[in-house]
Amino acid sequence: MSFTGFPAAALDFYDDLEMDNTKSFWTEHKHVYEESVRIPMSALLGELEAEFGPAKLFRPYRDVRFAKDKTPYKTHQGAFIDVAPSTGWYVQIGAPGVRVAAGFYEASSERLARVRNAIDEDRRGKQLEKLLAKLTRAGWTVGGDRLKTSPRGYDAEHPRIELLRHKSLTVSKSYGFEPIIHKPELAGQIRADWQATKPLITWLADNS
Repeated sequence: MSFTGFPAAALDFYDDLEMDNTKSFWTEHKHVYEESVRIPMSALLGELEAEFGPAKLFRPYRDVRFAKDKTPYKTHQGAFIDVAPSTGWYVQIGAPGVRVAAGFYEASSERLARVRNAIDEDRRGKQLEKLLAKLTRAGWTVGGDRLKTSPRGYDAEHPRIELLRHKSLTVSKSYGFEPIIHKPELAGQIRADWQATKPLITWLADNS
């Protein structure tokens, strides 16, 4: 099945789910999720697979076993393509529209230590700074979990202390409600944006 864009019904579905996150709502509207969210997302991922690899389509159900928030369903549909552990490309649709991201979302203490060693080193650290600056100029937002203080062993005056504070590191871009999200051309836009992040993904995979 070719990707033809996400229908407006997908956004409406998540708008309504945010207001009524219950099993009864889900049961009554599951066909909307299947037709307007899951099937188009699978088609989109199929068109990107040849270049970026197979994706994991996340389940729509929340794990509420240890959560204070017991609402049963996620208010977005996400998918992830991994290149290295917890490192790769992400796409999501929800009530705010469509967004994409790239980077690593978590790391073991050993992997994080290797990333920080690379950031600390002048050559590799400056290379990462340049990659992120280029993506920022192109409209990407740098994010990720960060320490409030300096990581152990690193001086607060380090020239790349803000990067060293990261426990995860991502760049993201939102298409919101732009008309393109309802069109087949969205696949090409995501392809181009993910291509732009390949140097960052390569840096993270090589240095973790």
